[in-house]
Amino acid sequence: MTNPVGSASLKPLYVDDETQRNALIEEARQLPSVEVSSAAAANAVMLGGGYFTPLTGYMNLADALSTAEDMHMVDGRFFPVPILNLVESITEIEGAERIALRDPNVDGNPVIAIQQVDTIEQVNDEQMALMTEKVYRTTDNEHPGVAAFNGHGRYAISGPIQVLNFSYFETDFPDTFRTAVQIRAEIEQRGWKRVVAFQTRNPMHLAHEELCHMAMERLGCDGLVIHMLLGKLKPGDIPADVRDNAIRTMVRLYFPENSAIVTGYGFDMLYAGPREAVLHAYFRQNMGASHFIIGRDHAGVGDYYGAFDAQTIFDTEVPADALEIEIFRADHTAWSNKLNRVVMMNEAPDHTKDDFVLLSGTRVREMLSEGIAPPKEFSRPEVAKILIDYYQSL
Repeated sequence: MTNPVGSASLKPLYVDDETQRNALIEEARQLPSVEVSSAAAANAVMLGGGYFTPLTGYMNLADALSTAEDMHMVDGRFFPVPILNLVESITEIEGAERIALRDPNVDGNPVIAIQQVDTIEQVNDEQMALMTEKVYRTTDNEHPGVAAFNGHGRYAISGPIQVLNFSYFETDFPDTFRTAVQIRAEIEQRGWKRVVAFQTRNPMHLAHEELCHMAMERLGCDGLVIHMLLGKLKPGDIPADVRDNAIRTMVRLYFPENSAIVTGYGFDMLYAGPREAVLHAYFRQNMGASHFIIGRDHAGVGDYYGAFDAQTIFDTEVPADALEIEIFRADHTAWSNKLNRVVMMNEAPDHTKDDFVLLSGTRVREMLSEGIAPPKEFSRPEVAKILIDYYQSL
């Protein structure tokens, strides 16, 4: 199993000692508080679960700018993206040394964490634009990640945090949400030595399933961790509970026993393409994976990124010694009518486009909405049934 990034062991910030946690919950009632953004709450969940080891909390502005610039904090530690707590107003917390962070995603806005306030810094337009451009490779506000990032506020609160709960993820997805600590423990319990991780924010069609089988076989892996994003997506994406059901059904029916586990993590999608691919690799190493699948337009949106930018960034911008996890580079996969199986399209040079079963996302959504299952060469019928039921319920 791979070592955590920059640490001999995971450093989860969730306070698991019940007595200490209850004391902190009581303390939080007396502290000045601020309602944080959904992104900051998700950062707290990831910090709490050990995914962002060895960070101890939210970055200050100097570290955020340095990380955006070249994926290193001021002290030289590697990290792919700024991890910030940006708020719109500091009126209620000015002068406070410790503050309670209230969760915007749970009714009543309960406290998700307590933060020690090291600094409160105002981010100017130039600094915001620099971070946006470096992380998202665009400042276009039509980009959903750009719009979200620039809508969080301009006051950056830095400092260590103590996490008191995992927001709605643990309660809404009790069978799927897992911390990096829990996934490492399960990998060890199953006796897996080489583990490949697969990222998804969508249901898995046949091509995704076969890509996972290919990676496991070619890499000689004992196990696969299907690790789905459970946080906020852009409008039109399929909700996490529907994806969860579809993926679990696929694994139950089409993967050998003890070869794959279905898990999820509590984070809001950035749609940051190459930079988000590096972040995904970073926290997959922390959860114990030795390999990570990155395909075409990984974590992308629209036409903001080249098809393989999320792969080439590991050659051009990520230092060779920054990560232990290895990248499995995948091309688009599709059913070959010539070979009667799923192939990577770049491995079938004698094929034309017409030799593959290719359907656009728009066409698939139309078919599902009309109660029509995509062809079996595109989607497992059991998965299609779940998606048809969802689209017809809208």
